[in-house]
Amino acid sequence: MVEIVVTGMGIVSALGVGTDATLRGLQSGKTSVGRIKYLQTRHVDLPVGEVPCSDSELRRLIEVSDDVKLTRTGLLGRVALKEAIVSSGIENSRPERVAFVSGTTVGGMEKSEQYYRDFLNNNNHNEYIALHDCGACTETIAGQYRGNFAMMTTISTACSSAANAVILGARMIRTGECDAAVVGGTECLSKFHLNGFNTLMILDNEVCRPFDKSRKGLNLGEGAAYLVLETLESANRRGVKPLCRLSGYGNACDAFHQTASSPNGDGAFLAMNAALQDAGLRPSDIDYVNAHGTGTPNNDESESHAMMRIFGDSVPPMSSTKAYTGHTTSAAGAIESVISVLALRNNFIPGNLNFEQKIEGVSFAPQKENLADVQLHHVLTNSFGFGGNDSSCIFSRLEGNGWQVKNDVGGSGIYIQSIKQISMQKPLCEDWFAHPIYSTTPYNESLDPDFKSYIPPMTARRMGRLLKRAIVTSEEAVKDLGGESLDGIITGTGLGCIENTEKFLNAMIDNDEECLQPTFFMQSTHNTVSSQIALHFHCHGYNITYSHRGTSFDSSMYDAYLQMKSGALHHILVGGHDEMTPDYFKLLGKVGYWKHGNCGADVLKKHDTQGSLSGSCSLSMLLSDKRTPETLCRISGMKMLYAPSDEQLSVCLKSMLENGHIPLSDIDAIVMNYSGDKDNDDVSHHVYERLFAPIPVMWYKHLFGESFCSSAFGVYVGAVALSRGMVPTNLLYEGGSPIDHLRNIIVFNHFHNQDYSLVLLSC
Repeated sequence: MVEIVVTGMGIVSALGVGTDATLRGLQSGKTSVGRIKYLQTRHVDLPVGEVPCSDSELRRLIEVSDDVKLTRTGLLGRVALKEAIVSSGIENSRPERVAFVSGTTVGGMEKSEQYYRDFLNNNNHNEYIALHDCGACTETIAGQYRGNFAMMTTISTACSSAANAVILGARMIRTGECDAAVVGGTECLSKFHLNGFNTLMILDNEVCRPFDKSRKGLNLGEGAAYLVLETLESANRRGVKPLCRLSGYGNACDAFHQTASSPNGDGAFLAMNAALQDAGLRPSDIDYVNAHGTGTPNNDESESHAMMRIFGDSVPPMSSTKAYTGHTTSAAGAIESVISVLALRNNFIPGNLNFEQKIEGVSFAPQKENLADVQLHHVLTNSFGFGGNDSSCIFSRLEGNGWQVKNDVGGSGIYIQSIKQISMQKPLCEDWFAHPIYSTTPYNESLDPDFKSYIPPMTARRMGRLLKRAIVTSEEAVKDLGGESLDGIITGTGLGCIENTEKFLNAMIDNDEECLQPTFFMQSTHNTVSSQIALHFHCHGYNITYSHRGTSFDSSMYDAYLQMKSGALHHILVGGHDEMTPDYFKLLGKVGYWKHGNCGADVLKKHDTQGSLSGSCSLSMLLSDKRTPETLCRISGMKMLYAPSDEQLSVCLKSMLENGHIPLSDIDAIVMNYSGDKDNDDVSHHVYERLFAPIPVMWYKHLFGESFCSSAFGVYVGAVALSRGMVPTNLLYEGGSPIDHLRNIIVFNHFHNQDYSLVLLSC
């Protein structure tokens, strides 16, 4: 029986730095949304919730010199993380296994938009190129506490990112994958997002009025927050008094529109209902709802109808706190979780600022004024993102009051039913197994199928190529579902639709933030891929996107593994989708990602120079808890680690094999992530000699190229080899005769010797 408690919190927002400043700001009943001070934009008339500190002041708060390259998103994250770590005491009495899960969408965009033309045309600011993606942001935030974390990943589901980080951390604790998790999110203001939301015409030029009849839109904000979750047993062992319990959580997909919510709030209803069921609570047990409440006409009406469906005529006191902080997008779920815990512990309900009149057709009104000295036992907080990604969490007092501990029910087997790919090989087939296409050039495009056979032309013309590839591979993979219902879509993407991101960024720079079109912005958010797949299949189930550099796919597969291990889900579509553009290829080339000239397999095997050959990646994998005649193989185990020592990696491998009841002597092949890059391959060779020699080695990046999701092809080649019972010569790193009679394969991956994954596949 696993009880999850909160033992520490850290927060920074427009209300100030720290939990004390946040509580004082809320109790003052005054907004912190105002004129732009730090962001350099022409739209100074739009009110925002800026953190009241310059970058230099933030650096002084965490004692970081200018020599350490950090984006503002990273700085905000470090400030909040420091308070969470200190308040929980985990530095002094650290649980053995601590995970770090952070949510962000902006990542390093604030620096990229400032230096983008420099990136392309000179070498003045190359140090920020590698800090653009979301995963890099998480890595830099964790930099001050590298030794504290055993595993790390990044979630990017737009405005529900941080809430989903809370959910993953709790899932890892429940399934025994870690003892504690530091979870939350961070987001700074950027011209890219300010202009993007402005093109959608959902920004208010006054301070927002959530749930008011006259509401016109939202105010963007920035900030960061993290919570320390751990088992009650771990807290007791460390002698730490918990702040509260995390008693339940739920995620669902509205599957209605790329940005808008459904009129009846289907996704919001499903997320709240799932959280209540998870906590073993009735709607009447909830004492306060911290609503998503953005102030947009669509969101507030949709969320209101969802609450009416949940609570009937007895909607508890509820309010949105976004008029205090602005909408902090990816950080909102964590910032408002901290606010919910502060309300719970201080018997206080913050008022819904600027409310005057109810929305027509809505039966209740928000709590207008601050309410003190009110007994709160259970607080529900909502976070809803683009693409209908809806998440709810419930925080409860340590006393019982009807709350019950929920056990995760053990799942059955985890099987790979089908995998479909679009890459530099022939698409949607496995011709590469016997007749591969070899590239010798650094830059490589995917070989696309005829999209018109899958997507109506009028729909396809509004989609970027990555979205088309993702939908086609997903549709092909789901054909093997056999009439069952798909109940989860989990996607990995390091860059998302980078082509559309570049188009919006270029237009914003060229047009001086004027006359911009919304389509490219809407498709620039990382979870666009996962939400479009959900829309395509009308799937309202679990929906998460991971964006953690070279382990983006590994993270999505790991989440699916945990879901099925616990018996929570039964049929999950797992994807790895990334594209490469000429401009981004040029940028990554400046920081050593690609080789120059001939990139043939023989050159890659030498691994005596920096860089590899690039590839675009779109791969969809159907996982099921039942074996069928079409099953490719079984996932017998999976582990993820952050910056492990040799000994930690060895212990992890041993644990995975023991849990799978498979001795190392029964492993027939190792799929390694050799890419031709000297630094990457030196690490991989060391790991191979330390753990796996002399087991035969398979490789795959000479056929599929390198991308942030290329590790998906490592699992792919392992699964296909097991299903066919042999490894052809073209997949053997040292060549030689084909291997047959396969039973078990281990797939190994690492990114920059920091993020590691191990996957155990069995026939």
